[in-house]
Amino acid sequence: MKTSPEIEIFSTACPHDCPSTCSLEVEKLGPQQIGRVRGAGDNTYTAGVICAKVARYAERTHNPDRILHPMKRVGAKGAGQWEQISWDEALDTVAHEFKSREAKLGAETIWPYYYAGTMGLVQRDGIERLRHVKGYSGQESTICINLAWGGWKAGTGAYRGADPREIAKSDVVVIWGTNAVHTQINVMTHATKARKERGAKIVVIDPYRNATALAADMHLMLRPGTDGALAVAVMHILFKEDMADRAYLEKYAKDHQILEEHLQSKTPEWASEITGLSVDEIYEFARLVGQTPKTFFRLGYGFSRSRNGAVNMHAAQCISVVTGCWQYEGGGAFHTNGEIFHWDKTLIEGLDVRDPSVRMLDQSRIGPVLTGDKQDLGDGPPVTAMIIQNTNPMDVAPELGLVHEGFAREDLFVCVHEQFMTETAKMADIILPATTFVEHDDIYQAGGQNHITLGKKVIEPLGECRSNHEVICALASRLDAKHPGFELSPLELIEETLQLSGWSDVKSLEDSKWIDAQVPFEQAHYLEGFSHADGKFHFSPDWSLIGSNFSGMPSLPDHWDVIHNATAEHPFRLVTAPARNFLNTSFTATATSLKREKRPTVMIHSSDAEKIGAESQSVVRMGNKQGSLLIHVDIFDGLLPGTVIVEGIWPSKYFIEKIGINLLVGADAAKPNGGAAFHDTAVWIKANSE
Repeated sequence: MKTSPEIEIFSTACPHDCPSTCSLEVEKLGPQQIGRVRGAGDNTYTAGVICAKVARYAERTHNPDRILHPMKRVGAKGAGQWEQISWDEALDTVAHEFKSREAKLGAETIWPYYYAGTMGLVQRDGIERLRHVKGYSGQESTICINLAWGGWKAGTGAYRGADPREIAKSDVVVIWGTNAVHTQINVMTHATKARKERGAKIVVIDPYRNATALAADMHLMLRPGTDGALAVAVMHILFKEDMADRAYLEKYAKDHQILEEHLQSKTPEWASEITGLSVDEIYEFARLVGQTPKTFFRLGYGFSRSRNGAVNMHAAQCISVVTGCWQYEGGGAFHTNGEIFHWDKTLIEGLDVRDPSVRMLDQSRIGPVLTGDKQDLGDGPPVTAMIIQNTNPMDVAPELGLVHEGFAREDLFVCVHEQFMTETAKMADIILPATTFVEHDDIYQAGGQNHITLGKKVIEPLGECRSNHEVICALASRLDAKHPGFELSPLELIEETLQLSGWSDVKSLEDSKWIDAQVPFEQAHYLEGFSHADGKFHFSPDWSLIGSNFSGMPSLPDHWDVIHNATAEHPFRLVTAPARNFLNTSFTATATSLKREKRPTVMIHSSDAEKIGAESQSVVRMGNKQGSLLIHVDIFDGLLPGTVIVEGIWPSKYFIEKIGINLLVGADAAKPNGGAAFHDTAVWIKANSE
């Protein structure tokens, strides 16, 4: 659509790892230049509102630090000595290294590694097609969603929930396990609309007074990982004070009588000792949701960050079933809409040639994998070659000490396809310049809402940048990997996938800009029955259906005490929360984001700071068995004593000793289906005497 002879407006979607997946309008100022980026006002979820970091996307796309040409390493690993080379030389080198290592050790020695730097189905997931055709080691993508998704499905039986736009029609909005102002701003758009138009109350449940908590009418500041204790105490009150909807429970729930008996000992006094909340706070929250039929529970990915996260998610969603708020528009619960899109990604991912016998490696355990841990490698070969797209494990993976050690191996060949010189790119042997989302075609599904959006290329790629799809197809040709998906353009892949999945075609989607895939009210609210075979919500979940590592998990909602509690040796509980201006580490290349976030700091309660002899802006040493690091102090009483917060995935180079906060986070796989517990870390903190 043209707005002037000089400016065109393109419709697309935000590609980044945020549940909002905002529909965007991007100004095209020239063949290789974008201008302003705005939220689409006619999209009923985005409603014209986007976060500031994406609104200034021109600063990122046209950043002078963009990688614009292929390069090869000419000095020592990590020394930053590079030589510009041609695309042919770069791709030929990668193919030669992959072939020679495969010939010596077998295909599983090669590990394609990726995540959610873009959420487009073609550009993100096409790497799987190369993996499956060649039989390279598989990837269990555990770094973000597993525990929250598992806990949700254990109760409902499906990955869907109430239409998140119904938040605007609610009388109470409970935002639990997400700092929505930082990571999904549109939740706040609809919640504040409900408050303005209906007088709705906003409740935020989070371990610290973050930007979302500041916008709330009620903030429950609990200890990290104690959400399950709060949930069962709330249900104790609901049953005790006759606020449970027994008719609804009889029709829609399994084992509600057993649940009620189980809850008799889960008193607010019991929960207060665990959570750090007062008994009065627990009663006030329980009565608010128990007396308000149109209560909407927006449950976020924060549940995935604790070792008991699956149990906590399940316990939190159980409240909505006990009250029966699912029956009402503006009521119920929502976490993800993954199943409503019913994608057939056979062509994109090469699922038709996937060999289930190929070993799977846990992406969260990249440190142990690259340092030869037999728990991960099994009887297979070591990983000796990688291609990395859409992620920066040298900063974002847990147990960074092992990650850095692994990438420093002289026998490990690494190709990184990236937009900026990340810490991972610095360790590469070959660097390939990557496009941003305005420089390639893709299609996007929402995680936290209900739209499918086409995102066509807005401008021509800068420099010699190429898309993920182009790189994977070019490597496939050199590696003798044959599959129909390698022969198609992104738009052709999108066309085929839309039709295989029962949707429209590219032309129709381009004309409409997006598809509203929301299922009918009765299905979204499970009024036709929940998605288990018996049609019931399961208060007593079968955890074996969620993951294989389920032994010892509680049979009913509870506080499952497997978190890394504070001890005399490690008296503080660390949460590595998301910063407002970063989202992922490549945003740290944007000058405005850096200016607003300033530097890595640890938020410490004033009473704790006094005990350890720390002052505001002083430097402390923080550590545990994985190692220790130096960091500046921010004295902040918007958290409970004993809890400390470090916001933002700051690249290692911004830390005093050049290693990031995930040095302290464990890489052990949480039950039942794996995932790193980024908000579940016990540490010691000492005043710096060095």
